[in-house]
Amino acid sequence: MSKTAVIVLQMGGPDSLEAVKPFLTNLFSDREIIKIGPAWLQPLIARMIVRRRTPAVVEKYREIGGRSPIRPLTEAQAAALEQQLGLPCFVAMRYWQPFTAQAVQQARATGADKIIALSLYPHYSRATSGSSFNDLDRQLAAWGDGMQVIRIPQFFDHPLYIDALAEKIEAGLSAFPDRSKVQLLFSAHSLPQSFIDEGDPYLEQIQTTVRLVMERFSDVSHHLAFQSRAGPVKWLEPSTDDKLKELAANGCQNLLVVPLSFVSDHIETLHEIDIEYAAEATKLGITNFHRTESLNTSPTFIRCLAELVQTALQSS
Repeated sequence: MSKTAVIVLQMGGPDSLEAVKPFLTNLFSDREIIKIGPAWLQPLIARMIVRRRTPAVVEKYREIGGRSPIRPLTEAQAAALEQQLGLPCFVAMRYWQPFTAQAVQQARATGADKIIALSLYPHYSRATSGSSFNDLDRQLAAWGDGMQVIRIPQFFDHPLYIDALAEKIEAGLSAFPDRSKVQLLFSAHSLPQSFIDEGDPYLEQIQTTVRLVMERFSDVSHHLAFQSRAGPVKWLEPSTDDKLKELAANGCQNLLVVPLSFVSDHIETLHEIDIEYAAEATKLGITNFHRTESLNTSPTFIRCLAELVQTALQSS
């Protein structure tokens, strides 16, 4: 009988301050997420960028506990998913341990001849899910045993994903005395505009998620912005920091930030939003600034992942 294992694909993050530099080197060396000069020169340019950026990034990780929480959180998601499905689930990180090669080896050790590759990026982009799937293909090709792979590349419009986001927003709104005076700011990870111009579906999928969520909150104003830019190229607009300035100038006092393209806490939520944007909002005069909880191991979100896998199996 066919035996199935699930591999969940995630970006990864440094698990210590010492890991920040090699993590960044892996990230900036990947031409699928960012192209820096000609291919043959990118590794050298990446090392130069990392040498300059590492001290500041190390300090940010120090301020959130000395490591990224993305590995333990993703492992907790995989464990909860395994319990729901009754199938072995393994974690494959793109830029830090546990790497994809380790997850493939673990899956093969179970005797599996079929892998469900589940991207934990809700919205597909060649820079995120695409790079992770390509890495998985390379690792499987190295074994050369023809294992069947079923890909789940996105879930931006899955009803249970929308439910999970809505639950977190409802809980976040409860922190304000009058929800009618609250504005929602969906903050998604940015992407170079050139990716969208070349046909990447990321932006359209982000906009669809916002539309579906806001069908549940017609009594609240909302906005969409993009965070985490890096480099001199043109990125998706507006940026989250520019949107904060605009909202403050228009008299916004109560703001609930919804981290949209992230399914677990990491530096973009714990530092960029909770520390950097919170401080900027206070400086701009936004008196009540809150962030919705990340999905992490939300039971509704885990049910979403389980349903995605079950549907993929039924259609295979």
